[in-house]
Amino acid sequence: MSELSSRKPLHDIEPVFISRWSTKALSGEPISDDTLFKSFEAARWAPSGSNSQPWRFIYSKRDSESWPRFLELVNERNRVWAANASALILLLSKKNRETPEGARPLRSHSFDAGAAWSNFANQTHLSGWSTRAIGGFDRDGVRSSLSIPDEYEIEVVIAVGKPADNSVLPEPLQSANKPSGRVPLSDLVADGRFAFAGAE
Repeated sequence: MSELSSRKPLHDIEPVFISRWSTKALSGEPISDDTLFKSFEAARWAPSGSNSQPWRFIYSKRDSESWPRFLELVNERNRVWAANASALILLLSKKNRETPEGARPLRSHSFDAGAAWSNFANQTHLSGWSTRAIGGFDRDGVRSSLSIPDEYEIEVVIAVGKPADNSVLPEPLQSANKPSGRVPLSDLVADGRFAFAGAE
């Protein structure tokens, strides 16, 4: 992945944050339960509001009976490359948390699920595999076909696979499949006041 050389951190950080990226080029190689559950274990230790741990994962490996159903729920544009994934994983978040007074809304449920996703993605990368989050899928179809209760937010589908050469992708996707850059840190962080685009 020579394109990684263009990723230059402004501060000294762990290499995983630079080397991890979301390729669409996947080999279709089967993934072991041990490798997959190592990533779920990393996600389990993510921080969350009031230690609510609202994230939930439903997975399907490509050799399972549920695979065709999971793949069909991904929209056609993403299905072209996701068909070579080793597993597809649905990430949910529980909208409420249980308290002694009963269920209470958990405002941070999606934020917390994002923390779990980050742990999952980084551990998967450290294991030599790749992840890509998919936002283009049939949410209504997911809820009905998997009987997801309304108290769970449907967040994303995660494709997991062994990275492959871009030649496995249809030609229109090949040139764009490369590590992305990031905006300058000065556009993201301000000291003591709002100082971003849109500020007067």
